[in-house]
Amino acid sequence: MAAIRTLALVIRSVDVFETSRVLTLYTRELGKVSALAKGARRLKSPFQSGLDLLSVCDIVLLHKASEALDLLTEAVLAERYEALTHDTAALYGGCYVAELLDALTDRHDPHPRLFDASRVTLRHLGDPVSRPSRILRFELACLRELGLMPALDTCVHCGQPPSPTEGDRVAFGLATGGVLCPGCRPGQPHVATLSGDTLEAIRALASPGDAWKATWGDPETLGPVRSTVGAVISHLIGRRPRLLPFV
Repeated sequence: MAAIRTLALVIRSVDVFETSRVLTLYTRELGKVSALAKGARRLKSPFQSGLDLLSVCDIVLLHKASEALDLLTEAVLAERYEALTHDTAALYGGCYVAELLDALTDRHDPHPRLFDASRVTLRHLGDPVSRPSRILRFELACLRELGLMPALDTCVHCGQPPSPTEGDRVAFGLATGGVLCPGCRPGQPHVATLSGDTLEAIRALASPGDAWKATWGDPETLGPVRSTVGAVISHLIGRRPRLLPFV
């Protein structure tokens, strides 16, 4: 077993035995891991307050190559997100971030940029104006980093630009993974029809830079985006995320 130090976000915690916990951690260097924290529930825990749900901690764990649980030996709090302790909407958003990391990622498959995106998102969930856009941006970051991003610029089947069909409407295949041109649309299952504005908003939210900030505080634009991105996520994991209705 190798001792590894890394930053970790606590995304799930289950009490076991009388004094211990099994944790699901999303780490920067190792990706998602499951670890046993012996004695974590004792009053004088060796981990202090470093293992609270949705906190980031600097950990040392004994990493096992097999499917067995890793063993957590050290954990020091690195960052706590105060808004999550007193703002219910922010807490729901944070729990949704954790749910997506658990549902979409595989064990021992690191994505450092996704870890960093998680921290940035959690850090700003206390702002009610930007919160809906930040959560959508995080969802799209998950899809991009994990190779699951829908095609937004060309038809997912033929690669041609998705010419609008009726006025400013574009077909979007939830099952096929992106926009569809008029020639490829017939016969495709689970197709939504998006306005040009909705597609542009999704592109902005998925792109680097600051264009996505134009969506802040714009429920008319974000409503259809939320429906579309939520449907894509639900299709990928085979169910609707439990926290999705609350974000």
